[in-house]
Amino acid sequence: MELRLAASDDLSKVQDMYRNIIRNMNKNNISIWDEVYPCEFFENDIEQNRLYVLEEHDEILSAFALCDPNPGAGDVMWKNNDSKALYMERLGVHVDYLGKGIGSIMLHKAIELATQKGIDYVRLFVADINEPAIHLYIKNKFEKADGIYEERIYENFILHELGFEIKISRE
Repeated sequence: MELRLAASDDLSKVQDMYRNIIRNMNKNNISIWDEVYPCEFFENDIEQNRLYVLEEHDEILSAFALCDPNPGAGDVMWKNNDSKALYMERLGVHVDYLGKGIGSIMLHKAIELATQKGIDYVRLFVADINEPAIHLYIKNKFEKADGIYEERIYENFILHELGFEIKISRE
């Protein structure tokens, strides 16, 4: 498995993978993503060199964006608000590879990338109804920040997002 920056010719593969992820999430009553988010954000992520894909045998197994800053960053109480942080966004795992440790691999890859960039924390937001993702973050030693980011998606649709962070060890 190789982690690499996504290229423009990966766009359709990534979007197809996420459409399947969205169908699977909806089937499991985790209706937080749709045809706009996250699929419409990937082209910009690729242009900004912040979308990473995990690939094996020409198949994309997972992807995430590593961003700075995040609009919800001021809505929760991080351990150290003044530290340098990157935000992991849009983490998705190919539905055929769920339960195989790919999510944990991707979290560790994000931490490695942040370490190389001299970052102090990797942070992320997760919808409070996305219990599988919350379990993944806790299992991988991410700590929940106090507070909730209320992200208004549509006039009558607000996501309640929890912040999680992990301190980068410099050992």
